[in-house]
Amino acid sequence: MNEPASDVRHQIGQAMADAASGFLDGLDGDQRVAATRPFKDDDSEPATERRTWFYTPADHGGLPLSSMTASQQRDAHRLLGTGLSHAGYVTAATIMGLENVLDHTEGWRAGFGRERGRDPLLYWVAIFGIPGEKVWGWRFGGHHISLHYTIVDGAVVAATPNFLGADPAASPLLGPHFLRPLAAAEDLGRELVQSLADAQRGHAIVSPRAPIDIVTVNRSQLADGDYVMPLPLLFRGRLDDPFDQLMADAHDAAEARAGLTADDVDAVTFTLAPKGLSASGLDVDQIEILRALLDSYLDRLPEGLADIEKQKFAGNRIDDLSFLWAGGMEPDQPHYYRIQGSKLLVEYDNTQRDVNHIHALWRDRTHDFGGDPLREHYRTHDHTP
Repeated sequence: MNEPASDVRHQIGQAMADAASGFLDGLDGDQRVAATRPFKDDDSEPATERRTWFYTPADHGGLPLSSMTASQQRDAHRLLGTGLSHAGYVTAATIMGLENVLDHTEGWRAGFGRERGRDPLLYWVAIFGIPGEKVWGWRFGGHHISLHYTIVDGAVVAATPNFLGADPAASPLLGPHFLRPLAAAEDLGRELVQSLADAQRGHAIVSPRAPIDIVTVNRSQLADGDYVMPLPLLFRGRLDDPFDQLMADAHDAAEARAGLTADDVDAVTFTLAPKGLSASGLDVDQIEILRALLDSYLDRLPEGLADIEKQKFAGNRIDDLSFLWAGGMEPDQPHYYRIQGSKLLVEYDNTQRDVNHIHALWRDRTHDFGGDPLREHYRTHDHTP
């Protein structure tokens, strides 16, 4: 990697270390215990907790905002801001605020075995290792946000998995406007599939019906044959009844409404070899739409890191990617898409709550949580305290 890119990774890594250290310094002893985890479980990789993640309203692990003072919450947000662009932070903050909207929509009821089921303070911060040390990382997560960063020798080496969701995806504001935090991910995906000629659609559109969620869900590692897991399994442990049963019933009802067949399931099942239409089969205008769609995910990161990620698909390198679509092509029709390459995976789904509930995930299949290079670093460097 060239020197400017290395400088960017180190500059942002230093900002993260400063913010994480400041956050930890402001905690009392019990809070610090809750917020911190070892980078590794033991002498083996992978570390289980560091690679455990959720996007459901589950316990994401760490210290929740609800257990912090106002100034500690500010420090947590400061850390969050180091991992996102300005637009990315605004989007994440808006998604957190949607918990209030969702609570209003659902009638202000308790849920998930806690006093308030939808709570904008149930977002967790976890620090893995010691900020500023040779190898450390951090995670910020709660309902519809799951962000992961790994820092090695002061440089950010991994920023995935990176998940954002929105429920509702579109909310009315006063006047003719709607609040749509993930509008670009939805609109550009639809623009791309609608731009395809019939022959191109024959490759890209694999099913007239969309899966009820992103196919790979919150698996730590991906493998051929992965498909949507039952909703109760997307929580830390199992919820107490009746909430566990409610989640199971909701999953079954969603699949029944979707009318999925075995062929539909097989068509979108994850495979290591990309499915769909290769970007090499797109024309110039379609390539520009694909780039804009991809940027709506990569631009979640601070500007310098986002530019590094974009360089991986500069020029004809974008031909490494394939585009898959399932479901309808109109805004009120359930739909799903996937962008996949030898390393990159983007998944998007909008089927739930009458097509008003988006999940949008970006992963680096070979480098999530730091990947194999991190393992090699541990093998060749002494990290004894």
